[in-house]
Amino acid sequence: MRRGSLVEGIKRVIVREEYCMGCRLCEIHCITQHSKSKNILKLFKGEEPKPLSGIYFEERGPTSFALQCRHCDDAPCLEACIGGAMYRDPITKRVLHNREKCVGCWMCIMVCPYGVIKADHSEKKVASKCDLCIEAGFPACVENCPNEAVILIDQYGRRVLKEG
Repeated sequence: MRRGSLVEGIKRVIVREEYCMGCRLCEIHCITQHSKSKNILKLFKGEEPKPLSGIYFEERGPTSFALQCRHCDDAPCLEACIGGAMYRDPITKRVLHNREKCVGCWMCIMVCPYGVIKADHSEKKVASKCDLCIEAGFPACVENCPNEAVILIDQYGRRVLKEG
């Protein structure tokens, strides 16, 4: 295990389905991290606009797991985006989305092989996806998963822990 920030290179969030108990804390903390107040109580008492989660919980029979952007090496959303809103960060290699450039054509949503880019109708009709909590420096879903089902790995498959 390594300790580090997202700036040190390519990082990906993966979900270990065998540890997921379906508590949905990954979704709750993602939404909270991307809210204006960053306060879970204010958010769930009606703060508007309510952001979309960048991680989505799925349940299929006895199996439960979370899905989020894989920040693909060969990301089809980058090619499909006609407005230039989808781009790859040259340092971290994350696939990011600029809401101001998004024209709401939904091409990225249609081509995403994982179905994790969603339409956000809260303020302006734009796409929304996981940004690995760029503002916080560490993914909220990883930091708050009680069973360590949602983890962060580096480009070599080694687990990365939050610094400090």
